[in-house]
Amino acid sequence: MFTGIIETLGVVKNREKDGSNIHFTIESSLSNELKIDQSVAHNGVCLTVVALADNTHTVTAIEETLKKTNLGEWEVGSKVNIERCMQMNGRLDGHIVQGHVDQTAVCTKAESKDGSWEFTFKYDGAQGNVTVEKGSITINGTSLTVVDSKNDEFSVAIIPYTYEQTNFHQIQVGTTVNLEFDIIGKYVARLMNK
Repeated sequence: MFTGIIETLGVVKNREKDGSNIHFTIESSLSNELKIDQSVAHNGVCLTVVALADNTHTVTAIEETLKKTNLGEWEVGSKVNIERCMQMNGRLDGHIVQGHVDQTAVCTKAESKDGSWEFTFKYDGAQGNVTVEKGSITINGTSLTVVDSKNDEFSVAIIPYTYEQTNFHQIQVGTTVNLEFDIIGKYVARLMNK
């Protein structure tokens, strides 16, 4: 379980294909604090730490994960949003995030707003996921509030801190991002479809 509050940015240092899997070695300021078998969110994807070295950790993405997320696009040098799992004795600063990406979206608009930014994303609405204005959405693991909501498109507003401390500063028109829709909204949508 995560909160969507990004702790640090990591950088992909190595990418190694292994059958249908890919092992990613990532350097970050948190890598030396991690443990083997620990669950860590990488761009919102819960992955298990399988190896540790000097200021790096390695995680493995299986074929199913690669199909549903943007991890297959990661190259050496890619910046990755990283969050360790939530501590139960702390505040929930973001929202409840499971680390299970529902689908990807593509950025269709990235606009500077004189001190902030507004990003618009389009996704496949046929998969049944929904957003609501002022509801929660997780983009690349970052907990955000929806500004404008449509059937297959939504926008978010980004403050300078979030822009600089996450990989939002690299998102541009055409960039694919990971989406995890709000868990409460997913349950409500499922119940309404029954």
